[in-house]
Amino acid sequence: MALFKNLFSKKQEEENILPIFPQDIYASGLLELEDAIAPAALKINPSSFQLGEKFTRTLYVYAYPRFLATSWFSPIINLDKIFDIAIYVHPIDTSIILRDLRKKVAEVQSQISLREEKGLVRDPLLDTAYQDLETLRDKLQQATEKLFSIGLYITIYADSEKELTDTESEIRSILEAKLIYAKPALFQQLEGFTSTLPLLLDRLEVHTYMNSSPLSSIFPFVSFDLTSNRGILYGINRHNNSLILFDRFTLENYNTVIFGKAGGGKSYLTKLEILRSLMFDANVIIIDPEREYEYLAETVGGRYFNISINSPHHLNPFDLPIPREDESTADVLRSNIINLVGLFRIMLGGLTPEEDAILDRAITETYAAKDITPDADLSRVSPPLLSDLYLVLSNIRGGDSIATRMYKYVEGASSGFLNQPTNINIDKNVVVFSLRDMEDELRPVGMYIVTHYIWNVVRSELKKRILIVDEAWWMMKQEDGASFLFGIVKRARKYFLGVTTITQDIGDFMNSPYGKPIITNSSIQILLKQSPATIDIMQEMFNLTDEEKFMLLESDIGEGIFFAGLKHVAIKIIASYTEDQIITSDPQQLLAIRKAKEEIT
Repeated sequence: MALFKNLFSKKQEEENILPIFPQDIYASGLLELEDAIAPAALKINPSSFQLGEKFTRTLYVYAYPRFLATSWFSPIINLDKIFDIAIYVHPIDTSIILRDLRKKVAEVQSQISLREEKGLVRDPLLDTAYQDLETLRDKLQQATEKLFSIGLYITIYADSEKELTDTESEIRSILEAKLIYAKPALFQQLEGFTSTLPLLLDRLEVHTYMNSSPLSSIFPFVSFDLTSNRGILYGINRHNNSLILFDRFTLENYNTVIFGKAGGGKSYLTKLEILRSLMFDANVIIIDPEREYEYLAETVGGRYFNISINSPHHLNPFDLPIPREDESTADVLRSNIINLVGLFRIMLGGLTPEEDAILDRAITETYAAKDITPDADLSRVSPPLLSDLYLVLSNIRGGDSIATRMYKYVEGASSGFLNQPTNINIDKNVVVFSLRDMEDELRPVGMYIVTHYIWNVVRSELKKRILIVDEAWWMMKQEDGASFLFGIVKRARKYFLGVTTITQDIGDFMNSPYGKPIITNSSIQILLKQSPATIDIMQEMFNLTDEEKFMLLESDIGEGIFFAGLKHVAIKIIASYTEDQIITSDPQQLLAIRKAKEEIT
């Protein structure tokens, strides 16, 4: 091979041709990493740089005001645009700059003296410059400041020249409002683009002198965060890795909505919030359609109730809360009668206006038969049962048809579910009502009754509480259920209650006339991984940008967007090992935990 190269070299010298070796031919056919990531073509224009189908333009900042406010760069960093920012900070030798400053001070002082000798009016610009130079000299001499040469470049990206120009105008307008001026790197777009790549190559070399104090105001990591002095840790800000600490009870209302596809991490996030909220003396009540919170309740010493037709746990919908100081018995009784009529609409598949009026009258008479009137002392009476209402309906005019439809809940297959006095107590910090074993047909009824019972408990005693309504779309399927849930969400703040509404079916949720009002009455909204079928509804409802839309589509489990008030950030939910063992919904992990417990016992 060496001989072949030597011979070829001589022939090359004679004929002036390039050598071609087999290894060169082989190497030219290899696919390198650069080939895979490089654009198909590049085009350099005087004021832009085209990378395949993308257009870029690099701006540089060339003028600053005398004073820079803290976080002046924040509006640029938080723009909802795609761009790269490069900040080059070149230290300058203090001894050299002091010598230059001494000369500059002498020049300015000389100009001031000449003007005084000529009797000219004092020039404020010269006086200010002299004061600034002397102040800077003092600070540099005392080593309280250092001087740097700063280059600040911004490369913006767009799909068209027009979009590029619009983004440039927006950025320059924001900067100029702060007396900071930038312009495109004309005929230097390639150098500008290279300068903003993560290569540490300052090819533009457009610098401005700046001392330490104003330099600190360009601190780049100032994207929106939700870190407060109090509250629980919801997760990590995916943009800057800051902590998302927040206290829902500091907002105008304490409600939360969580949307996400199945397996997106909704229950995981909710359990994590429950665990951490317990440390802040909050009581938590959970409506659990899939028996996901049983292990959590057992671990923290809470109560777990399985609500079904054959369950030993019973709830009497006719129970009445003890009125608070600002309420009367008449108010409590009237509210409960209205809620009961709504319940029976769901149970009986709807009511005509006539039946509605008959049922209202029958419920009033049923309470009166137990000496429960607007003037009664509710602490001394026993509430009626569904069978008492059935008897009243059977004996009043027009009530026969309603009583016939109600029969299955009184003496039929579903009688054990409703026609029993309440026999549960929720005096623990965590209480779970499971509806997993409830038939699908009765599940909306079960959720309504459980929610109604919880609402009565909340109204009777003021206490810091969180109500979790998982798979809320079951209640939203019925207008009366949706209306009742919205009523709780709207009035919860008065009773120191925060309602967390969780659903994976945004379609059914938004089809209800109460879906949007529930969202707008929730100060915290958390969007986790979404499916393509529902993402357009989500984008329209929450005014998401296209980038945020694709973020939700491509998010991993436990990732999404966290809205709190007027701010929103990209969130990643993080739990400790111990927390993860308590709150996990992964079947594989649950089996492993169960097996470990069996081995111990």
